[in-house]
Amino acid sequence: MFTKTQTSQERRAVFIRIGYFIIFFSFLAGLSGFPVHAQISPGPLAKAHQSLSGPTNCTKCHELGRGAGQLKCLECHTEIRDRIANRRGLHATFVGTNPAGQECARCHSDHNGENFALIHWEPNRESLDHSKTGYPLEGKHAGVACEKCHKAANIPAAARVGIQTKDLNRTYLGLPRDCLGCHTDEHRGQVGADCARCHTLAGWKPASKFNHAASKYPLTGAHEKVDCVKCHAVIQDAKPYTKYTGLSFAKCTGCHADPHKGSFTASCESCHVTSSWKKIAQLVGFDHQKTKFPLLGKHMAVACSDCHKGNDFKTQIAFGKCMDCHKDEHNGQFAARTDKGECAPCHTVDNWKPSIYGVKEHATSKYPLQDLHAKVDCGKCHLPKGLNGKDTLYKIVATQCKDCHEDIHKAQFAAAPTLNRCDNCHNIKNKAFRPAVYALAKHKETRFPLTGAHIAVSCADCHKPVAKGSLTPVKYRFDDRTCTVCHDDPHKGEFRAQMEERRPNGSVPGCEACHTVVKWNEMTRFDHAATKFPLTGAHRGVTCIDCHRPPAMEVTLKNVDFTAAPKMCTGCHEDPHDKQFEARADSADCSGCHDATRWKPSQFDHNKQTRYALDGAHINVPCLDCHKLTREVAGKTVVIYKPTPTECKECHGVS
Repeated sequence: MFTKTQTSQERRAVFIRIGYFIIFFSFLAGLSGFPVHAQISPGPLAKAHQSLSGPTNCTKCHELGRGAGQLKCLECHTEIRDRIANRRGLHATFVGTNPAGQECARCHSDHNGENFALIHWEPNRESLDHSKTGYPLEGKHAGVACEKCHKAANIPAAARVGIQTKDLNRTYLGLPRDCLGCHTDEHRGQVGADCARCHTLAGWKPASKFNHAASKYPLTGAHEKVDCVKCHAVIQDAKPYTKYTGLSFAKCTGCHADPHKGSFTASCESCHVTSSWKKIAQLVGFDHQKTKFPLLGKHMAVACSDCHKGNDFKTQIAFGKCMDCHKDEHNGQFAARTDKGECAPCHTVDNWKPSIYGVKEHATSKYPLQDLHAKVDCGKCHLPKGLNGKDTLYKIVATQCKDCHEDIHKAQFAAAPTLNRCDNCHNIKNKAFRPAVYALAKHKETRFPLTGAHIAVSCADCHKPVAKGSLTPVKYRFDDRTCTVCHDDPHKGEFRAQMEERRPNGSVPGCEACHTVVKWNEMTRFDHAATKFPLTGAHRGVTCIDCHRPPAMEVTLKNVDFTAAPKMCTGCHEDPHDKQFEARADSADCSGCHDATRWKPSQFDHNKQTRYALDGAHINVPCLDCHKLTREVAGKTVVIYKPTPTECKECHGVS
């Protein structure tokens, strides 16, 4: 009771103070010439609050005595108050369930002028997190403009009660959350109002959540592939719509015409299944497997009418042979066989292709498949012809290698005895025909038998790929088989005459005039005696390089000019007599005194070749006992033969 009396007194005191306050400011205003409300109010109210202008209306919005932030917004805006109390909508998220009023001013500021917008969006309306309203925008809703949903047309009558805004196109309140609140019912109430059972916010089509299996008519077999509009017709209306209810599906004939024209009283399901019309389930009481022609393989999928023409099941059908029903796909190619070309030896009822005629069966033909041929696809030899290969030839007359394979040797072996028969050199065991089985024994039968060092030479060293543009990729037949076709002539034509001199059989020897094919350095066929300088005496023990000297300090005979070798003694040997006998006509030929057998003893005849014949005791006197005069030449002692004394006293003295 005390509390209530005290409260009344406090309120009375407040109003008294307000009265004095108003009188005081009215007096000041009268002195200054300004309106009273301009001295009290912080600014003009917005247009929506113009009815609250004037100093006597302050307490309608502001609660005195409790601070400037205490506002009475919710005493007028009851529709907001109710939503906050029910914890619904954006305001409940921002101000909580027990607002004091100052929370409103964060977004709705007043006293800023008549045309000031009362709603402040931070930073703008489009940036609002819509999930704070309790209805997050997802999927297709995310990109929709606010005005598309927040408009008067979408606010139901029940929700309009309590909304104070007269222009409902300017309020964000009152929208229902169900789909039909904004969207037209495309199904005209056929399937209820809960769109989310079948559709998602990601898009109206397709209805990804719809499960036909949960409906009164689950789809099975071929029905699963039928387009919806085949069964659900479009009803023509002011706005056409699809019919989903009221469809007749108790019998197949509700959708399908009866192809049997009422001939069968049983239901369609007694013979047919939904997987395929042509796939016939066993008729009641009938089993085709117990007939003389059980259905196996592909025959099980054949429509009855394909065999029983006109649905005549009484007339007997011939079925002893495949060709009683089927056309001979091979056009009589196998008619000469004992089975008259019956299909079963090569094909099965499970599938026409692939044929079961394999390598084992091919072995009984005129062309057994062996080795690599056994891996070749049938179509590589039996080239498909005609529609679906119906004109393909299987009886092939041409069975030579060249009939299927390209002659990569370009007719080099077309002549006898090979006649382009690949098996002379190759077999079908080796992939790509390599390596060849052409061995040495066969090479001996050619115009160039391999002997000596040629036996160890790789085929590719002689039979090399030829230059681009040539008719043959690799040359195997050579008209010119001389050495220089493969080998360089190291003598550069010095011995062309010897190489081209024909042998008794008419062939030319080439390098074999001197060398053998066993070893190049083996020159058993070379006869130095047949040259212009036969080797005799000590010359026979001299190495070739001592006379045939290489140019430019080389150490091999590769670049030697053999014809340039000197034939006179002085061409190779130094003159040990220091030109004492150069006046003689045979001075370059030492044979006047020496021979090739050995240099010493000399063959010099003192009696015939000098003016001082040796006789008597002089015959046995050593040369140097008389020819004592010497001199040093280039570090060597040279005996001086001329002049030599011929008087006795000049050698023996005077006694």
